[in-house]
Amino acid sequence: MKEESVLDVLLYLFENYFYEDPDTEVDRDSLQRSLLEAGFSPREINKAFRWLDELAELRPVSDLSVADDMPVRVLAPQELDRLECDALGFLMFLGHQRILTPTQRELVLDRVMALDADLVDLEDLKWVVLMVLFNQPGQEEAVAWMENLIFQDPAEVRH
Repeated sequence: MKEESVLDVLLYLFENYFYEDPDTEVDRDSLQRSLLEAGFSPREINKAFRWLDELAELRPVSDLSVADDMPVRVLAPQELDRLECDALGFLMFLGHQRILTPTQRELVLDRVMALDADLVDLEDLKWVVLMVLFNQPGQEEAVAWMENLIFQDPAEVRH
């Protein structure tokens, strides 16, 4: 079996434990056993738990309200190298549409940089955004918007 990435472990956890019933408390030991049984390596499981712990620590207490002007964010070379072009464009789109606040955008970028991936594509970025928004209180509308975007049947998309 090929070694899975941290994002694979995170997606498995999100889809199987956090998404359906976010209020259910599951202890880390039973989660770890389930992940090992599912075939994930202990190394990747530990990285995923560390990623989630850091996300929880980064949860902002509040966000600055920005009237009409969104601050411009110049990405560092490492960030530009990590995001595929379409993922970068999508991140900018989310800010312009006010799906992500500037603080949430920073959280997304921080979590993207914490992945062990050399390159993050659009689909992976969508999942990171969903996980970050899901972790933010009061973001039900933005979470629903991202869910629709991720789970929408591609045949339903009009160009």
